[in-house]
Amino acid sequence: MSTATHSSRGVPPMPERDPKALRAAIAQYAPQLLVDFDRHWRRDIADAYDLAPVPAFMARWWGEYALARDPHSQATVHRLEDEAGQEPDYARAKALIEEAGRLRRVAAQVDPGQ
Repeated sequence: MSTATHSSRGVPPMPERDPKALRAAIAQYAPQLLVDFDRHWRRDIADAYDLAPVPAFMARWWGEYALARDPHSQATVHRLEDEAGQEPDYARAKALIEEAGRLRRVAAQVDPGQ
């Protein structure tokens, strides 16, 4: 895992981009994700003889952790998703979901150490 320190907002750095480092970061900074991470790993990766699913697994959990390590960003995304679920106007609901998706994609693009 990276030796970088928390950002000025208190957000821990992203780990090295490998499953072991990502799991360690989740365990330390976002333990609420650990059960699902481990379950997904065991179900799709642990007993597989084909490593083809690993990049998709890493992409999904990299984004999940990148969001979960920053409570402010996570709250914003969840608020947008919740508002979209309650919004009766389709165009407005779609715009809210698109913004939540954009924020998730931005979070998932962060590099190790950032």
